[in-house]
Formats: sequence, C-alpha cells, structure tokens
Amino acid sequence: MATIRPFKALRPRRDIAHQVAALPYDVYNREEALEEVRKEPLSFLQIDRAETQFPEDFNPYDPQVYQKASELLQKMITEGIFVREEKACYYIYELTMDGRAQTGLVGCAAIDDYLNDVIKKHEKTREDKELDRINHVDVCNAQTGPIFLAYRSQAVINEVIERVKKEPPLYDFTAPDGIKHRAWVITEEHDLGKIETGFAAIQSIYIADGHHRTASAVKVGLKRRAENADYTGEGEFNFFLSVLFPHDQLMILDYNRVVKDLNGLGKEQFLTEITKSFMLEELGDTPYKPNAKATFGLYLEGTWYKLTAREEIRSADPVEGLDVSLLQNHLLKPILQIIDVRTDKRIDFVGGIRGLKELEKRANSDMKCAFSLYPTSIHELFAVSDAGLLMPPKSTWFEPKLRSGLFIHELE
Repeated sequence: MATIRPFKALRPRRDIAHQVAALPYDVYNREEALEEVRKEPLSFLQIDRAETQFPEDFNPYDPQVYQKASELLQKMITEGIFVREEKACYYIYELTMDGRAQTGLVGCAAIDDYLNDVIKKHEKTREDKELDRINHVDVCNAQTGPIFLAYRSQAVINEVIERVKKEPPLYDFTAPDGIKHRAWVITEEHDLGKIETGFAAIQSIYIADGHHRTASAVKVGLKRRAENADYTGEGEFNFFLSVLFPHDQLMILDYNRVVKDLNGLGKEQFLTEITKSFMLEELGDTPYKPNAKATFGLYLEGTWYKLTAREEIRSADPVEGLDVSLLQNHLLKPILQIIDVRTDKRIDFVGGIRGLKELEKRANSDMKCAFSLYPTSIHELFAVSDAGLLMPPKSTWFEPKLRSGLFIHELE
C-alpha cells in the first residue's frame, strides 16, 4: 500500500504564479539559467539555480550558493510572494500541451515507501548529481521541485479529481513556451480521506522522472532521522513532494540518438552491417518517425531509411525487448562500438519534442547520422520496474515538464 499525504504547501500568490513558476533546474545550462533569471526576476530558477547570483566563474556547488538559495526563499516569503497554506491539502495540477491535457495530484510520498520498493525505480542515480540536490534541500529546509510519479489509474481518486476540477482554479496561466498550467486545491475532509484511502489500496507507484531528486530527498530524510533519534515518522522530512499521474494520462515521447561517426566504416559497408539484424528500406528525403515497436529511422548523408528489427533479435524480456535496447545491442554496440552511452562522447541524445528536423540538423552539422525511435510505453516502464530491473540510459522523455515553485514542501 502507498502512503500519499496532504501537506501545507508554500506557494506563490495567485496574481504572480505565472512569473514565479519555472522549468526544472536541470533543463538549463548555466548561461541559459542566468538569462532566464535576468528576463524574469521573480522566476523560481533564481532559487533552484542560485549560482546565477554569483560571478560566472563561481563554483556552483560552493556552500555559499545553497545558503543564497535559502536566503532568497526566505526573502520571497517575507515579501509576500509566497503564502503558506493554513491546513494540509492535496492539489490538482493540470498541464496542457498542443491541446492535450494531463492531470496529476500534488501530495507528499513517504521515504519509507521508496526504501521498501513500494515506489519503484527504473534508473541508476549518480552520487555527484544527488549531492547537489541533497545540499539544496537540506540548506533550504524545503523540497522545491516535485517528483514525477505514475500509478495505475484508480476510480476513487479519479472521481474526486474530476469533481474538484469543475470548480474555479487556484492557478490558470499559459507559460511562455505555450504550456497551459491550471491548479486546484482539495480541502474537504471527506475528499482528503478518499484520496488517502485510494492510494492505500495501490500496491506500486513508479518514478517516471526525477530519480536524482527522489534519491536526494530520501537521503536528506535519513540524515534528519539520524539527527533526531526520537523521530516518530510523522515529521515532514519523512515525506517528499510529488505529482502523481494515473497511467492513462501520460505521454512518453521518443528519445532519439545522434552519432558522430561510422566507426571507420564507409556508408555502404555500414548499411550492409545493419542488414544482418534489421530489414532496411530507403525512403529518400522523407523523414521517418516510427509508428510501431521494433522500427527505427536512420538519417545518413541526406537520406532517410526505415529499419525493422528482424524477429530473431526481438525479445520478450522487459529490458532486452525495449527498442532502445534493440538499437544499442544490435547496432550501436556491435557496429559502431558505442559500448557505454553514459560516457561515450561520440553519441548524444535528442528529446522527441525537438522533432525530426533537429535530427537532420545535427547529422548535417556536428554529427554523422541520427536514429529516430518509437517511444517507450508507460506499460514497458511499469514492467521493467516491477521486475526490479533498470532501463538503459535515456529511455524515456516526458513532456510537458512540471514547473518548480508552484508548490513547495517545507521539511519542518
């Protein structure tokens, strides 16, 4: 059973929420983050990326950076930019992109559910990336970026959400990137009880996006437990900020690949090697976006090809059967000698939201060829997680991105 609790959110005033809400800290490089903060002085990015308040050569992981983030948060609270909810609530968060909406529930998940594998993972985390957010959460005494969780749709929870969504929203704005954001607050005791009971009947919840933020939140919670030997398990540091989406609301986009060279092979030799594991169809200059599993697009020297995995390389295994695995294990690794995609500088990754034109652009400039993939499905993500396995790197790309700064979870 899963524990998802209401909480007293720290949140921006209704009239300025659109100025405060910011994309996640890790979608920007340092220059882009600085430009965003200069463009919008109220942007929450100034807290999530407080190195923007220091000279450009200043170490972004210096303790002063995290202290500055805490000071900025307290300043915005003092100035009335943020308000604190008087009672514990759940919130509804709807994001609409290109006319398609998805609606999640904002609440706090339990670190014990993460430790006991009720909350399931499908990616490894890196200690250096965890440490940054551990310091940020600990010094700010707050979780500022929500974790993107998924669960199998549940009728009781759906009923409450759909009913409350008929009321006037708490927030309603369209961000500069065209994504529409709406939020509602759930305050009625019977609704809070229904939601808590609904999640208690759910056996597994899945991290869709935010493995590093989750691991960081858990480690801060464990640190505070060690510092408070008489903890009861009820303190806020035992829980972490989440937005939970039912599986049938989610859309996973393709996560495509671009490669710098052909590993010394000529074009024809490369294509011949591919045909050992894939059927090959030349498409000319017509871009190919795969519309079924086990099919891939290849763009090389101005020409598109459709690749279809031969039956003998397909697999029923939750990981080996993923399209990203088929491409890696039967083309990138054996032909192009790309062994570890985490460290090999010859490969890069392009989120599906950037489109096939971006693949052509990269292959015609700094790269040699590009591969378009069919998106990993939410059911595949569940299957891998349920089996206790890990997905290959860069298997999923979720859009739209949750905004930071709309809901903040204080740890005390």
